[in-house]
Amino acid sequence: MVNVTAMSDDGLMLNVSSDPFPTNINQRSLLSAEKYSWKEKRKESVKRKAVFEPQENSAFKQRKINQTGQQHTHNQKLQSPGSPFQRNNIRHTEETRDQRKNSPAQSPSKVKTFQKKAPEEHKDHGRPFIKTSSLFKNNPVIHDVHSHAVTQVKENVFTNNAFEELNLHHHLVATLEKVLKVTSMTSVQKQSIPVLMLGKDAVIRSQTGSGKTLAYAIPMVQSLQAIQPKVKRSDGPLALIIVPTRELALQTFKMFQNLMNPFIWIVPGVLMGGEKKKSEKARLRKGINVLISTPGRLVDHIRNTLSIAFSSVRWLILDEADRILDLGFEKDLKVILNALNSTGIARQNVLLSATLNEGLSRLASICMKDPVTINVSEGSTGTSHAGPQAATQALSDSYSVPERLKQHVVVVPSKLHLVCLASFILAKCKFECGQKVIVFMSSCDAVEFLLALFTKVLCAKSNSSPANPFTLYRLHGKMKQEERTEVFQEFSQCQTGILLCTDVAARGLDLPQVTWIVQYNPPISVEEYVHRVGRTARIGAQGSSLLFLTPSETAFVDVLANRNIRLTEMKMIDILSALMRDSRFKGRGKWNIKGSGTAFEQEVRERATILQTDFENYVHANNESLQTAKSALQSFLRAYTTYPSSLKHIFHIRSLHLGHAAKSFGLRDAPNGLSGSIAPYPANVKDRKKGKDKRTPPTKLTTMERASNLIRSEFFSGVEGQSKSKKRRIKRKGNTEDSDAA
Repeated sequence: MVNVTAMSDDGLMLNVSSDPFPTNINQRSLLSAEKYSWKEKRKESVKRKAVFEPQENSAFKQRKINQTGQQHTHNQKLQSPGSPFQRNNIRHTEETRDQRKNSPAQSPSKVKTFQKKAPEEHKDHGRPFIKTSSLFKNNPVIHDVHSHAVTQVKENVFTNNAFEELNLHHHLVATLEKVLKVTSMTSVQKQSIPVLMLGKDAVIRSQTGSGKTLAYAIPMVQSLQAIQPKVKRSDGPLALIIVPTRELALQTFKMFQNLMNPFIWIVPGVLMGGEKKKSEKARLRKGINVLISTPGRLVDHIRNTLSIAFSSVRWLILDEADRILDLGFEKDLKVILNALNSTGIARQNVLLSATLNEGLSRLASICMKDPVTINVSEGSTGTSHAGPQAATQALSDSYSVPERLKQHVVVVPSKLHLVCLASFILAKCKFECGQKVIVFMSSCDAVEFLLALFTKVLCAKSNSSPANPFTLYRLHGKMKQEERTEVFQEFSQCQTGILLCTDVAARGLDLPQVTWIVQYNPPISVEEYVHRVGRTARIGAQGSSLLFLTPSETAFVDVLANRNIRLTEMKMIDILSALMRDSRFKGRGKWNIKGSGTAFEQEVRERATILQTDFENYVHANNESLQTAKSALQSFLRAYTTYPSSLKHIFHIRSLHLGHAAKSFGLRDAPNGLSGSIAPYPANVKDRKKGKDKRTPPTKLTTMERASNLIRSEFFSGVEGQSKSKKRRIKRKGNTEDSDAA
């Protein structure tokens, strides 16, 4: 009895027992098995595989992996190791191995190899093909936006009246002309300055970019420089200006610095969050005559700084007053007003904004006496002495936007939001000159995410496509004050660029030469819409705006029309067609400019899919970028729940498809557990610390639930329905109410 151990090419070991009278065993096979060592056999096997294995590209191998795995499993089932077919195959392999070795005519270098062709769809360009879900399937139907016959409220911004007509100090007039380059008054300045110089309280409303800051600054400086004896630093604050944001406080401070150049004995100063309190306290001790501040920082100094005093305050200005209340500063305003009222000195109060709503009526009734209402729009009486409640009600019926502002709206499904915004940025800032764009978003995390994404993907250099370089900026409330100030100054001075920001930049900021305002996330109110678009078309300049809406949000166009704001629809395919000018996103087909419109649209869709693939590859490249995208998505969803009840029928979290929304953040699937993360945190920090907002521990999932979570696709909405027990309780409650009513 002879035992021989043989090994086939796939590594399977086989013991063959032989009796003294062998009949079917190949003697040559046995000799070769004894002759060669295992190392030599292994080297032979590697060489043979290198010669005979077809060279395939990596993309084709990836696509064939599943098919090969399935076939291998199937063959293993059909051919068990102990079957006669397997044994004969092993013997045949041993024989052919010896024949190849002993045959000098056929060397490995002369063996013909047949290289498989790459798929036809990839031969036009060298980019690897990565399968992604289609952007243009399973989307809601996009209906045309009906244009309403709206008569927009108009304002005559400019007048022919010069500042010399107001009997101002000649140094003040010279400063306006030489330093600020202002020669004639705007309409709001013409109506406001005489009223304020008489010492009356006023509620002023005028469109954005119409010169409201100078409307109160000129009479204030005129009155302060005329005080005898001259004002001293030790007199403390004589005028107090409250603004909602740090950037607006900095801008107002610089304007007062320029305006007070001839009157060096009047000292302006600014207090705002992010600065060192120690240096601010030192400036307060030295003395500040015109104090500009944000509400929170001023309240902090009222409570903790002994050197601050309001015994000499003669002016109180609330700029962007409605925004101050919207940001939750109502309690801070009460603290400030109580500190001012405790001195008992009469002062002049002024409220200003482009949008004055009913929330200001209570504030106006508390701090103002017989205010004069100034409205500059056509058809208005100009000035009136109505009460504060009647005044704010009359001013909130309709809003005025700059006359040379072109307003557009585009309806885009959630999945296509990201590529549509990227295409618009490429069209305006890469293939056109002199474009300056501001993109408004709903959260700080979304700003950070899109800045990193666009910097990596859109700003990548391409040698084949001629383009203009562009710079991306960011501005939001979580940035350090030094960064915010630097970005604000850089974007103000640049000729072209894109500013990604939140609503922190929506109020009062004068950013020169802005040509486009893009509202990537819809505003929370009509008032916020007016202030966002007001960053362009300022002081008679020309500008444009674009509002992104999903098919379920198109009713917001009707809400704007009710406030005399009319939008013109821009088609999504027209925005995406900008990708045809960038060779980096070339599709698989050979599109010809003389081809049909259908071929053109198909090529645009392919390029949009390639761009989306690049975004997704960046997001899923590492865990850090993936977590950034998830955080941005969750912040977007939390912000979506904050729309007021009057707009809930348009912007409701239940109308969002979470799988499609995730696609707009470069995620291939909606992250699990989004339903629990949508609810905003409680406003009371103390309750949060006490544990009152503790969430219930997650319930154990059944096998079926776990399986459904694993196969969740981009088309899953992500919002769970009501459980059976809850439906039963609701039904039982309804039956009880019906019986009680009967």
